[in-house]
Amino acid sequence: MIDPTLLNLLACPQCNGEVRLVPEQQGLVCDQCRLRYAIRNGIPVMLIDEAEKFPPE
Repeated sequence: MIDPTLLNLLACPQCNGEVRLVPEQQGLVCDQCRLRYAIRNGIPVMLIDEAEKFPPE
């Protein structure tokens, strides 16, 4: 879905923290901010305004 090299370069735009791929949710997740960034047509949408908050596990 996303090139592993690209994934290593991406960071959360809000906290600059690491993001991880969550294939079943089709997105990138920042555990620190508890935000999920969507992936549309294979392109990560790294916009804070479009990110979805998710509750702690």
